[in-house]
Amino acid sequence: MKILYAVQGTGNGHITRAMEIIPYLQKKGETDILVSGISSDLQLPFPVKFKLKGLFFVFGKQGGVDIWKTYRKMNSLRLLREIKTLNVEKYDLIISDFEPVSCWAAIRAKKPCIGLSNQVATLHPLAPKPEKMDMLGKMVLEHYAPSTYNYGYHFKSLDKNVYTPIIRKEVRKIKTSNEGYYTVYLPSYDDERIIKNLSYFDHIKWQVFSKNSKKKYKEKNISIFPIQTEAFLQSMAASNGVLCNAGFGTTSEALFLKKKLLVVPMKKQYEQHCNAAMLKSMGVPVIKKLNKKFREDIAEWIDSSKVVKVNYPDMTEQIIDTIITNHAGTRIIDADSESSHYNMFQ
Repeated sequence: MKILYAVQGTGNGHITRAMEIIPYLQKKGETDILVSGISSDLQLPFPVKFKLKGLFFVFGKQGGVDIWKTYRKMNSLRLLREIKTLNVEKYDLIISDFEPVSCWAAIRAKKPCIGLSNQVATLHPLAPKPEKMDMLGKMVLEHYAPSTYNYGYHFKSLDKNVYTPIIRKEVRKIKTSNEGYYTVYLPSYDDERIIKNLSYFDHIKWQVFSKNSKKKYKEKNISIFPIQTEAFLQSMAASNGVLCNAGFGTTSEALFLKKKLLVVPMKKQYEQHCNAAMLKSMGVPVIKKLNKKFREDIAEWIDSSKVVKVNYPDMTEQIIDTIITNHAGTRIIDADSESSHYNMFQ
C-alpha cells in the first residue's frame, strides 16, 4: 500500500503530531511525506519527499497574523502549479493534516482525501464556537484544506471520529515538578510587548520562549529563550503554569502535564478562537489580548491553583488503524461525495 501523508508546516503542533503518526503509517505501507509552509521551528526526523511552499500565514508581533507579510509571500500561481504537479494518482491513501496542496490535488484527481487535524474538529457541530462569529474566518477554515472524510482531535472527544489530543512520547514520559515560574509561548507577540506586560508582575519569574530571539537574555524578572524543543518541554514540566496562544499543541501538552493554563487566542485566527471556546467551556481562563486591560485577569490566574483535569490516553495506533480499515484502497470519489468535500464526519 502506498500512503501520502501531508503536513501543514505553519506552526509546531502539526509537526510534533506528525512525529507520532508517521512511524505507525510506515508500518502499514510505503509512506511518502509532504510538508508545506514555512513557519514551524521544528524539523521532521524523517525523509520528506515533497517540500512545498503551499499556502501559509506569517505570525505578526501584535497578537495576530501579519496580513501584509502574508500577502507579500502569497503566490497563487505557484500554489496552483504545486497542486497541478503533485501526482496523487499512485497513492492508495491520502491523509492531510490541514495541508492544502494535497487536498486540492486529490480533488483535482477525484480521489478521496482524509482530513486528520484539530482544525476539522473545531468545525464539528458539537464543538463550542466563539461568542462572536467570524464568518470569513469560518469560510477560510472550511475551504483551506477541504477533505472528503474527517477525523479530528479536540481537547475532549466529541464523537467516534473526534479524538483527544495526540501527546508525543517525550511529554508522556517526562517528570513534572513546580519550581514556581511560569512558561510563556506567544509567537504572535514581539519580545518588547511581552516584557512590558509581564514585568508588571515583578514578584513572578517568567520563562519566555521567543520566535524573535536567537539568543538567551534576561530583562527584569523575565528570562527570554530562543525556541528549542527540549528546553521548552523541560520548562513546561517544571513550571507553575503556562501562558500561551490558543493553538492546539502547547495547550494540549500543558493540560496533560497538569499545569494551570491561560490562553490568548491570536487575532483573526478563527480556529484559535474555536479552541479557546472549548477550553473556556472546560474551565480554562481566556483573555482577548496581552495588554494592561487584562492585568487583573492575569493576576487572578496567578493567584489561582485551579488545574483542569483531563484524560488523554495514547490512541494514535487506533486512529491510524481505523482510517486504514475504513478508507485504504478507495480509489475514486463517487458522485454523491464529490459535492460534499467539506467537513464530513462519517
